[in-house]
This record gives sequence, structure tokens and C-alpha cells, in this order.
Amino acid sequence: MSDRIIEIKDVWFSYDGDNEGEKLPPVLKGVTLDVERGEFLAILGRNGSGKSTLTRICNAMALPDKGSVHVDGLDTADPSLEYEIRAKIGVVMQNPDNQIVASIVEEDVAFGPENLGVDPAEIRVRVDDALKRVGMYEYRNHEPHKLSGGQKQRVAIAGVVAMRTECIVLDEPTAMLDPAGRKEVMNTILELNKEFGITVVLITHYMNEAVLADRVAVMDEGRIVACASPAEVFSDREALRSVGLDTTQTAMLAALLKKKGIELKGLPLTPDAFVSAFLQYIGEHS
Repeated sequence: MSDRIIEIKDVWFSYDGDNEGEKLPPVLKGVTLDVERGEFLAILGRNGSGKSTLTRICNAMALPDKGSVHVDGLDTADPSLEYEIRAKIGVVMQNPDNQIVASIVEEDVAFGPENLGVDPAEIRVRVDDALKRVGMYEYRNHEPHKLSGGQKQRVAIAGVVAMRTECIVLDEPTAMLDPAGRKEVMNTILELNKEFGITVVLITHYMNEAVLADRVAVMDEGRIVACASPAEVFSDREALRSVGLDTTQTAMLAALLKKKGIELKGLPLTPDAFVSAFLQYIGEHS
């Protein structure tokens, strides 16, 4: 078994134009990216950088014009492998209302396994397990449209988990949520990755979400322009600014303090890391 669950090699992709045979300018331009089994990879980029198209490429919703994509060794260009690939890579979109199809939560979570032909007794087990994993089991008999945005998104994630996917690709799943909803969803994503070993690919434009990942890939104009640890990516503020992004607020605050002669150790990318570094500084200089 390969350590890589997704292998993207020199992928080019263009959407069709209005006229027959017409192709629009390429959205992906020679993208090469591997996703390691069990890792949490965040993908950053401004609007139009190709992030969402990369989501579609990962589970054969879109096929490359050039290059190749393999999921757990399976070639997405082989139409006979489409369902097997989508059983391995689950996708959660930005708007949960677009993925919720049933009038009761547990029925919605069961929809995916039912389409895969899973035995009804096994579906019952999977639905209960998935809802417990995302903290929504007590809402199993509720109507989805009465839930908060964060709760709806967790139901959408549960639907993917119930399909027993090995990897979940999330396309800006917190973009339409308030801060409380974003926190709910991010806690769920982290738990699925760290506690249950599910590979996570998170498309986001929130820096404070990307810093929680094992690796961060930065996209710009259809290309991967950086891929490294959060500390490495966010330490180069000028490189981020050149592609329309910036570092985290806590890292910016640390940079301002440095100009005032207060130099904290390391690069505090999160509020907790900043508080820890600041307290350490006070302890050493008091």
C-alpha cells in the first residue's frame, strides 16, 4: 500500500467554452501535488487561483486535459473506476444546503451508503457511528433545515464519513459560517484527522485554519507556488503578499512587537502560541 492516497502529476485543466469544442484558458497549469495517507493538508489561494477545480480533480468529478491523477493507485481517467474512487475520496462543498437531500438528518447521512449498495444493517451502524464522530447523534431525528449552519455542515461531513471514505476533501466548508460555526466544523475536521486517521484536504482562505494543518500548499494562477509546513509558509510574508495573501494576525502582531524591540521566540501562528511566547518573553525579561 502506497503512503500517498492522492498523486497529482503535471495536471492541466480547462473548462469548456460556450461553443462546441471551445476551451477556456487553463485553470490548472501543470499542478503536481501528493497527499500523504493520514495527513492534514491545507490549500490556500485567492479567488480564481484554481483551488476549487483541484477539488473536482481529486475525485474524478473533472478529468485532466493533460497529466494524471491517481487515488490510492487508481487512475481517475479510467471510467470503470469512477465509483471506487469516489468511495475513497469524499467531497464536502462550501454550502451544506447543496449536499443535504433528505428531510431527516439520519436519512441524509444514509443517502451515500445506500447509493453504494451497502447492506441496510451496515448502513444503520455507519450512520450512528458517523453522527457520533461529528457530534450530531442527538440530532439524528431532526429536520436539517432547522439546524444552524455549522450543524448542517457537520451533517454533510457525517454523510461522507458514513461512506467510509479514506480521505475527505473540503472546499471552503466554513466560508458561509459565523465564528461559532467555523469553530464547530474545524474541531470536527481535526478530530476526524487526529483521532480517526482520516486524510483531510482543506481548501480555505482563512489563515487561522491553514496553520492547523500538517502542510500548507499555496496556489496562484493555477499553479502550486509553495508547499511546506505552516511555519515555513507563513514565515515568508513577502512571498504570501505577492500572491494576494498574508500571514496570520498573531504573526503580524509578533512582527510589530519585534519592531518595538520585543522579540518573541519562534513564529507564533495561533493565539495560544502567541500567549505562550509572550509569557516566556516576560518571564525572561522581568
